[in-house]
Amino acid sequence: MAAMTRREFVKKSGTDLALAGMLAAGATRLAAAPLGLPIGSQTYPHRTMIRDGDFAGLLKALSDLGVGEIELCSAIGYAEFKPLADGKEVRKVLSDHGMRCVSGHFSMRELREGQAASIAWAKDVGITQMITATLGGGNTPTIPTSIDEVKKAADEYNKIADVAARAGIQQGLHNEGFEVSEVDGKRTYDLLLDLLDPKLVKFQFQMSTIGRGFVAADYFARYPGRFFSMHLQDVDLNATPPPPPPGTPARGAGSGRGVQTSVGKGSIDWVKTFEAAKIGGVKNYFVEQSMDLTKESVAFLKTLKV
Repeated sequence: MAAMTRREFVKKSGTDLALAGMLAAGATRLAAAPLGLPIGSQTYPHRTMIRDGDFAGLLKALSDLGVGEIELCSAIGYAEFKPLADGKEVRKVLSDHGMRCVSGHFSMRELREGQAASIAWAKDVGITQMITATLGGGNTPTIPTSIDEVKKAADEYNKIADVAARAGIQQGLHNEGFEVSEVDGKRTYDLLLDLLDPKLVKFQFQMSTIGRGFVAADYFARYPGRFFSMHLQDVDLNATPPPPPPGTPARGAGSGRGVQTSVGKGSIDWVKTFEAAKIGGVKNYFVEQSMDLTKESVAFLKTLKV
């Protein structure tokens, strides 16, 4: 091998140092978010920007905060997201902003009436996780009154999830009104964890349900591998929520004690939550809050070492 000149040595050393610096910077960014996963944002709280045609502006605003990926809602099932009907264009805009979207919410109505179209849109965007917010509503009671109603809802969703699986999509279930209710002294959520096929349906945990006694870390530990996602909010369980304005409809089973706040400022133990999330199988998480709270939450998540 020919001897290396001093100039060649200096040049090579500089290149190696630059490469090492790039790798170190990448490792720092990776370590700056819990579980080494990108900090995500669910876009529903920011839907007016999408409705008004400023999807690119939303992506820039979130990216500037430190968000690395987003979760969308379906352009078919959610009115404010109709401007995103061209899934391939959505993917391009995401790529232009260094973003990706592997997860999305889809209404039960669209899955019942036109699942094939929803799957096609999801694939155009790059979505591999199709989630519904709740099994309640439409053909299913908003709040179940019997275990048979829960079984019927679970059977329907298993069939929907089977179609999705054959298309290479993982179906998921969030937890809102229907799921956080009780029937015959049992939590509907617990019944669904037993009734839904573990291979066909994964769960996305809504952290704010701690206000109704649902503790994510407990569920992750109790049901290993059943969860793939989280929606992040925090709740100050010691705070008293202000009374609703006169004439405001009751929130029913979705309500609970405490006041929602940014991640890290409430009652949730986030280190314990993320440690347990490894057991639960969580692959991504999305802050679901206003832009101001998202800014605070992302800043906290950057400091969280898990």
